Amino acid sequence: MCGIIGYNGKKPCVDLIYSGLQKLEYRGYDSSGVAVLANDKINLVKQKGKLSHLLPFLGSLPQDASLGMGHTRWATHGVPSTENAHPHGEERVSIVHNGILENYNELKIKLLEKGQRFLSETDSEVIVHLLHDELEVVADVRKAILNIVDKLQGAYALGIMVHDHPDDVYVVKQASPLVIGVGEGENFFASDALALLAHTKKFIFLSDGEIARIGKDGVEIWDFYGAKKEPNIVTVDSSEASLEKGGYRHYMLKEIYEQPTVLANTIQRMVCKDQNSFDEKLLCSDKINLTNIRKVHVVACGTAYYAGMMGKYILEPKLEIPVEVELASEFRYRDSFIDDKTLIIAVTQSGETADTLASIKHAKSKGCKTLAICNVPYSSIPRECDATIYMEAGPEIGVASTKAFTSMVLNFYLLGLAWGQRMGTQSQTQLQNSLESLVKLPSLIEQALSHEALISEIAGSYFEDHHCLFVGRGHQYPIALEGALKLKEISYIHAEGYAGGELKHGPIALIDRSMPVLAIAPPLSDYEKVISNLEEIYAREGRILGLGLADDQKLKALCSHVIPCPFIDDPALQAILCSVPLQLFAYSMAIHRGTDVDQPRNLAKSVTVE
Repeated sequence: MCGIIGYNGKKPCVDLIYSGLQKLEYRGYDSSGVAVLANDKINLVKQKGKLSHLLPFLGSLPQDASLGMGHTRWATHGVPSTENAHPHGEERVSIVHNGILENYNELKIKLLEKGQRFLSETDSEVIVHLLHDELEVVADVRKAILNIVDKLQGAYALGIMVHDHPDDVYVVKQASPLVIGVGEGENFFASDALALLAHTKKFIFLSDGEIARIGKDGVEIWDFYGAKKEPNIVTVDSSEASLEKGGYRHYMLKEIYEQPTVLANTIQRMVCKDQNSFDEKLLCSDKINLTNIRKVHVVACGTAYYAGMMGKYILEPKLEIPVEVELASEFRYRDSFIDDKTLIIAVTQSGETADTLASIKHAKSKGCKTLAICNVPYSSIPRECDATIYMEAGPEIGVASTKAFTSMVLNFYLLGLAWGQRMGTQSQTQLQNSLESLVKLPSLIEQALSHEALISEIAGSYFEDHHCLFVGRGHQYPIALEGALKLKEISYIHAEGYAGGELKHGPIALIDRSMPVLAIAPPLSDYEKVISNLEEIYAREGRILGLGLADDQKLKALCSHVIPCPFIDDPALQAILCSVPLQLFAYSMAIHRGTDVDQPRNLAKSVTVE
């Protein structure tokens, strides 16, 4: 949520900062702004709405400025408006802030009593006034920052410019992502390395409780106690080309079509086919001693939570260990009876999800072992965990997750196979059958993608509806939840997912001719149960949209339309397969409705506030 980018170097920076903000649009925002320091003066412009609304105002900034920072805001305190947009500040101090100050109201009251005047409704403006007051007493910017961080409670990634320090910009990190890009005669900072890959591949990933001075020719880092720390520079190998749409209409569509390649590459990396074994290092089976583990808790949010539900279906029979799936936003606020015999698996695309990160810290305080399944190297959650399985799905720019979801589920599947083999809970025959099915998966996904035109045509019969129910049983139940989430995220149609057997316990009251029901019905062991559930809907004149085999006559007899999906005789892999047509269906519905597919309203790609 929110995006930050800053520059200190020798080049004019206004256009550079704006192009960096464009690369951060995927994170979700409702206003934007740019501030530059030139001629001993801070100059800033900001506007409500899309970045395109800001563009006409950039010409009023000094075009030769070579120190500046920009921000895209996702509203938390105060409505989306130009006044509440970042950067915040006055002539002496300007800041950009990602995160939430939990004690801002208490601080604001004290500042108001001292006569300070606030120009916005935000929590962030408190920091400007605290810094201004501190700089009246302490001339050293670093010391002033150190003096105020003790007063701040909550999450904050800060960029700070001070008008009488034109050679430096300062950054602060506490529970919100921030990275420094290292160049030659220039340095950068951002909330996401993706914004800087056009300029550098060398990065310093700040840890919580660190501040940094970023000059043109160097970077200095201190902790919140003032102790100097040596920068750890890492090289990130990521292609700038992967950030482009590649001819696709939207990033989301591109990422849907990348799934066969992403999953094939994952299988190739992690499976040693000749030995029917796995890369233990990549799957972390060499780092987590399961002989001491009595239970597993998966913690995640949103799409990752539904991938975690799939993880439960996959891991329990393969490891013969109970697996609980927890919403990270609830997990640490209850007594979950976890201890040193509990393994916590955190699932996250970005590695920065605030609730998931907080859950990991809580679990570690209880002595738990921790494992992350994550897509972004050097992000906060992997650095906090004992071990990490990296998905390597490539950057996912579309806010609605697609390839990251299928990659998460596949990694759970591979984890189950590898750990089951190590524990002796899977026979060689079971393992062989699973591997034979696994290698078919990428080509079957390609077959599923070949029906895009038909799915778009089918969506034309449903896009004007206001509600939709998704149903599935067994492994297909989490896929029903994920399918409903995709539809509501990008088409703004109210959609809910249910286990098929639960329809008669309440939701069936909603069934009539105006309520579409999308039923996931591949010919697995629970197929006849699904058909029975559909008979109940059909008897009440419900409109049924099926997802199953193209030539399934029993399914066709009950459905208004059938979305074809290939079949693989493995429930978990079939669930991955079924999710792909549902992604295309949600995408097609959004196209028919004319919504913003890649940046749906009110949503952010990386949710870095609790």
